[in-house]
Parts: sequence; C-alpha cells; structure tokens
Amino acid sequence: MELDLENPLSNVNDLFPAASTPSLFLLESHHMPTLYYINTLKATHLDISVRREAISSISQLSCKFGPFLPYLAITYLDRFLSSQGVAQPNTWVLRLVAISCVSLAAKMMKTDFSLADFQGDGGFMFDEQTVERMEYLILGALKWRMRSITPFSFVSFFISLFKVKDPPLKQALKARAVEIIFKAQLDTKLLEFKPSTIAASAVLSASHQLFDGKQFPSFKKAISSCSYVNKENMVKCTNWVEEIPMEGSESIWDYQHISSSGSEITTVTPRTEGDMKRRKINDYGTIIKTVDCPVSKRVLIHGPF
Repeated sequence: MELDLENPLSNVNDLFPAASTPSLFLLESHHMPTLYYINTLKATHLDISVRREAISSISQLSCKFGPFLPYLAITYLDRFLSSQGVAQPNTWVLRLVAISCVSLAAKMMKTDFSLADFQGDGGFMFDEQTVERMEYLILGALKWRMRSITPFSFVSFFISLFKVKDPPLKQALKARAVEIIFKAQLDTKLLEFKPSTIAASAVLSASHQLFDGKQFPSFKKAISSCSYVNKENMVKCTNWVEEIPMEGSESIWDYQHISSSGSEITTVTPRTEGDMKRRKINDYGTIIKTVDCPVSKRVLIHGPF
C-alpha cells in the first residue's frame, strides 16, 4: 500500500488524527537515527561530509519526483548510516547507497520509475542486482520499518490545536510549516529531536511568521499544553528552527481582523496574485532548486560492493 507521509499508518487512515495520533507518538522513536550517530556527526567533520555528499546525490537523483520522495530517502539514509555507517566512504559507495535509498523511497510511495531514472550524473552506473543487494542491506539495517514516521505525520494534529477557522489561512500555515520541515532536514542539529518535536516547532515558527504577534502566545500555550510534547525540547528545537533562513519571512497575508479571544482566527484576506507568485513557497530548500538533473558519461559497476 502506498506510503503517505502525513499518514504512514495506513491501517488507520479513516481514523486519523484522533485514533492514530497516540500510535504515531508511541512509535516515532523507532524511526530516528541513533544517538551515537548524532553525536558522531557533531564531533567529526568526515561524517558530516559523508552525509552531505549522500544527500546531494539523493537530491540530484530524485529531482524529477517532487520533494517528498527525496525527504523519505534521506530519512532512510540517516537511519542506515546510524546503524551501519559507511566503512569505505568512497564516492561510488555513497552513490550506490543514495540510489538504493531513492529506489526504496520510490517503491514505498508507489512512484513509477526505472533504475535508469535514478542513475543520473556522477560517473557511475550500477546494475540492477547490485542495487538490489544494497537495498536488502538497507532494509535489514532499518529492520524493515519503511513506513517512516516523519514530522509531516504531526503537522495537521498540531495545527488543529490552534482552532484556525479560515481555510486559506490554515493552508498557508501548513504550507509554511512544511517548508520549514524540508529545510530543517538538512541541519544536523535537529536530528536529535523526535519528528513530533520538529513538527511542533515548525508549526509554531510558521505561526510566528504568519500571525499577528498578539496571537502567538496563545498558539505557543496550545502546543506546550499538549501531553505528547516535551516543552524543554520544543523550546530548544524552536530556537534552532527560527535560525533556518527562509525565502522572505514576511507574511503572505494581509489581516483585516483577528479575534483576540482564544486562538480563533475569523477573517483573513490574501494579497494579490502577483505577491503570491513572488512569495511562492520553495519545495525543497536550496538543494532541489539548484539541481538540473544533468546526464554525463557513466561507469557501469557490477557487484559485489
């Protein structure tokens, strides 16, 4: 069954968010990198370079398939590296890991593709058997937990705590939070936080950017009061999220009236279409934006690896 990052627990699709939310919070730790991996990234430049190179490859290989597929592939990458590492951080090994993570993500999201779609530029071309063997290695390292629980799984839940009535405003809040989550994935400092904490921080940061300042304290209180949220970690994560550069921090909305009672928004007026286009939300930070999906001469590599 196709993986939906907003609702990875497909067997409770019809019950989300009420029934599946507790399960998501309960299981999310199983879909995180190990603490050792996170500490290693903080301590050694080599491991950061390995991760950065692999992410760059994933972005190049999957630029035709939208932003969610590479996001999922990168979650597989971090979990794999935290479990197995790369004993030989050669360029071709990282390329093979990247291709395999993208291939697995495409299969989980039921995306039509051929292996040639993921070979891309990089000087190497791998046969199907080699990629398949690496896929099985990744599957084993991830304990076959491929229906990843990500921050996207919690965004709608946290937005629902705000009781936002206006649909366009709610969609704008969600879009900005999603934008923040995409960019946050590239920051190694945020790997230590649970997906739900990142989601809460992204929604809170988005509300700070889009809403009237008088409303922000009530939004912060709503999220902080959630029994699933560790307030201390959320504050720490939010402070780091706020440091993520965004393309235009101004609100895309002009407000006519915002109720001061509780956190209910009653009326909002969007800016002109031209302003909306100029402030078009970036799909995947700066990585996808700068990728041209080039093709060049490649070296065919057969297993073993």
